[in-house]
This record gives sequence, C-alpha cells and structure tokens, in this order.
Amino acid sequence: MHLALFDLDDTLIDHRAAFLAWAEEFAAAHDLGSEGVSRLLAAKAEYSGPKDRLFSRVRVEFDLAEPVDVLWRQYRRRIPELAMCRPEDLEALEQLRGSGWRIGIVTNGMADNQSAKIHRTGLAGLVDAWCISDEVGIRKPDPRIFRLAAQRCGMPADRTGWMVGDSLTHDVAGGRAAGLRTVWINPSQQAVPPDHCGPELTVAAVAEAVQHLLAGV
Repeated sequence: MHLALFDLDDTLIDHRAAFLAWAEEFAAAHDLGSEGVSRLLAAKAEYSGPKDRLFSRVRVEFDLAEPVDVLWRQYRRRIPELAMCRPEDLEALEQLRGSGWRIGIVTNGMADNQSAKIHRTGLAGLVDAWCISDEVGIRKPDPRIFRLAAQRCGMPADRTGWMVGDSLTHDVAGGRAAGLRTVWINPSQQAVPPDHCGPELTVAAVAEAVQHLLAGV
C-alpha cells in the first residue's frame, strides 16, 4: 500500500479556467468590459495568499459599492460551481485507488470553498481524506499539514509516499520537508529556479503523474 497526496487548485482542479469564468461573469455584472477581465486576472496573479486581500484591491480599483466581505463571500459561493477536473485526471485517480493506493488532498484555502470544490467535482468519492488549511489551522508549506493528511489516510509521511502539486514552494518544498517524495505539475515546462530544490519527477498533468506512480516511477 502506498500514499499519494495531491494539491487541489491548478493540480486536481483547473482553477485558472474557473477564475477566468468567474472574472468574465463578474466583469459583465459590474459593466467592467474586457479590460476589467484583464485587470482581474492581473490582480489575482499578484496575490498568492488568502483571496480576501485580493477583494480589498478589487473593490478600490473598480470603485465598487459592495463591502469586501460581501464580494469575498459571493466569490467563495460561486467559484466551486465553476470548478472542473479533467476527465482523464479523475480516471487516473480511480485507477490509482483501484491499485491499492491511499489518496489524500492537501490544500490551502477556506474550508467552505475548498470543501465545496472537492464534493462538486466528485473528488470526495475518489480520495480517502483531505486537509484544508482553514479547517486545520496549518498552511502549506508547513510540513505538519502533509503529515496530518497522511495520518488521515492511515499512512505515514515518509519516503514511500508522494506529494503532487503545481507549486515548488508549497507542494514540492513542503512535501519534501514532511519526508515525502514529490512530483511537480509543470505544464509550461518551466525550469526549476536555482534557489529551489527540484522534485523527483516533473510532469504536465495529474494523469501523467499517476502513470509514473503506477509504473514505480
């Protein structure tokens, strides 16, 4: 029996596509035009942490009347409805689990938002457990959240297990610090910066990562 932990946004879920769909809806609702969509995408790119700070900027930049907490709450309610997984990734997870692997999700974010994504996309039925930073009070790359996710899967966090994710800092460095081997989801084939430790494996998507895990890497 082996362990594979996966990041959620931009790993299992195409969060970029979901955010773009939300941005187009938001721009249309507030009459911001295509330029507004571009500005929303640019603002998001500058915020890697909790998105409530993003909406403080959005409210000021677009001179919106709604309070920040209302904008933030509306976003959290809508974005899970737009979240989608690639069918081939879902099939790969099903294959991995059918081969006896324990599977977990480790994600930063708000509990209501991330939990809704996990359930709406069908991921809840394909994994053994998950850890959401807002729920457990620990954020990646803190190694404790990976160890807790492994524990919830009934497995140790050691070199027999893997962490798969798109962030070199949160997923690769964090997973390595927890004692796991790592896979970097890197569809654009970027080079590993010299100030980062590289992963054991670099792939374009989850389905490719799973095939390597099943083949013993």
